Amino acid sequence: MMFDHRDRRIRLEQQMAEGGVGLAFIPPSADLEYLTGLQRRVITFGEINYTHGWVGGAFLAPGQDPVFVLPRMTAEFDLPEGVPGEVVIVNETDDGRAVFERVARRYSSPGRVAIGSRTWGETVIHLLDALAGPELVDGGAMVNRLRRVKSPAELEAMRKVCAIADTAMAGVSDRVRQGVTEMDLVEEVNHRMGEEGSRTVSFDTGVWSMGPETDRDATVRVSRQPVVPGTGVSFDFGAVVDGYCSDFGRTVHVGEPDEEYQRVYDLVIAAQAAGIAAVRPGATAAEVHRATRQVIVDGGYGDWFRHRTGHCIGLDVHEKPFISEEDETPLEPGMTFTIEPSVFWPGRVGVRIEDIVVCTESGGRKLNAHPEALVANE
Repeated sequence: MMFDHRDRRIRLEQQMAEGGVGLAFIPPSADLEYLTGLQRRVITFGEINYTHGWVGGAFLAPGQDPVFVLPRMTAEFDLPEGVPGEVVIVNETDDGRAVFERVARRYSSPGRVAIGSRTWGETVIHLLDALAGPELVDGGAMVNRLRRVKSPAELEAMRKVCAIADTAMAGVSDRVRQGVTEMDLVEEVNHRMGEEGSRTVSFDTGVWSMGPETDRDATVRVSRQPVVPGTGVSFDFGAVVDGYCSDFGRTVHVGEPDEEYQRVYDLVIAAQAAGIAAVRPGATAAEVHRATRQVIVDGGYGDWFRHRTGHCIGLDVHEKPFISEEDETPLEPGMTFTIEPSVFWPGRVGVRIEDIVVCTESGGRKLNAHPEALVANE
């Protein structure tokens, strides 16, 4: 899918002008992909780095094309689509500091300099040296103000990536039975998402069982233990399409659900519905959180709704603003975020649901289509 990266940079320049910012440096990240199309590497548990890796990023100045400074290995293997602007390559035997500072000094007297949130500390040190100690501001916050409202093209990517999660859940639900292991279910979910076109998982897939017959806590995302009757098996996973992420959740019960499980399941579904009903332009993220949480509090399980209601989502799985008690950001049409209430009471009951919701002029609308009805397998 094609996105208008130049228009995004023009809108960033407008913000820079309003804030008196003459230069931005953005390292490889969702922000840089948003602004230039430079595709990120697939996430890994450990760090991937190269000689002079700290130089990696792009200088963005008003009215000019980006200038990328990249270690040779990044330039060699991570630019399949090319990039809009000049590329300065730092070879392994080069003086990385000298090359980086030579590029930085092209921008004389930039005043304030915005740096991306994930800029290396080493990069900041050399940037300050090269530009004689400019005032630094948070470039991540500036780009977030652009990223939080999705364009029609972005919403189409989000719809596609949500459909992949829906399809994976539909395919795996019947497999949730006595004796299957949580790890088996993780592997099947991941495989199904890949078959449907996901570039990778958007975060580590979680599958965990909880109920009177287990002593598991939701802090353990997956184990090799087999599922036993009388437990709710919760799923938390996401796919990636065109760089955009999904984040999805359901719970499937194994065996005949008891009265408490049914009561808690109904509460969690009602809590999500209340949160979606609270979504409208101008409502705050905190108001949506309170509407969602209050249903579970009134039902007597407030102590076991142990996390925030949700978070914005797009090129990153967790984006600001957060759908949480402390976040008073007003919602705008085009914002996409999760509403994911749950009740996790170790040794007793576990239920969750999670869908991505878009704020529209007329209220909240789910992008996921997987049914929310209770599923109980023998």
